[in-house]
Amino acid sequence: MNNSQSARGGLVWLWVTVLVIVLDQISKYFAAQNLGYHQPVNLFPSFNFTLAYNKGAAFSFLSDASGWQRWFFTVIALGVSVFIVLWMKKLTEKEKWLAIALSLILGGALGNVWDRIALGYVIDFIDVYYGDWHWPAFNIADSAITIGATMLVIEALFFKKPSDTSEIS
Repeated sequence: MNNSQSARGGLVWLWVTVLVIVLDQISKYFAAQNLGYHQPVNLFPSFNFTLAYNKGAAFSFLSDASGWQRWFFTVIALGVSVFIVLWMKKLTEKEKWLAIALSLILGGALGNVWDRIALGYVIDFIDVYYGDWHWPAFNIADSAITIGATMLVIEALFFKKPSDTSEIS
């Protein structure tokens, strides 16, 4: 590994973040252009596309608030994004799994922040259901955050970390 690679750490994986943002924004654009608001389009059993607008956070938390939540969630997501970038910069070349997980989370966070700033709400369109029970609608950004967070949990539970302490003889 050369000096420029080691100085960037996990930042070499930011292309994953960019990919998530691009796929998220393209899919939201097509959903907004081609779906009717809250009018499900059945694709498969238990899977619809349904256009929804989320003014809150996950599971529409605080979506009925007076509007302050838009900027509150934007500031939180931007703060977390800065933290993630700084964390990624400190990673080594061997910490690919962690870098990819953080890149997915960062891409999802920034994809939804884009919507909040530009539109005042997040576009959701993926509707998974069983019978009459529907999971809250979500999008590509939400999926990336979920996959990244799952990878973080797997990394914490199953990947061995090298010990920072020297062996006592």
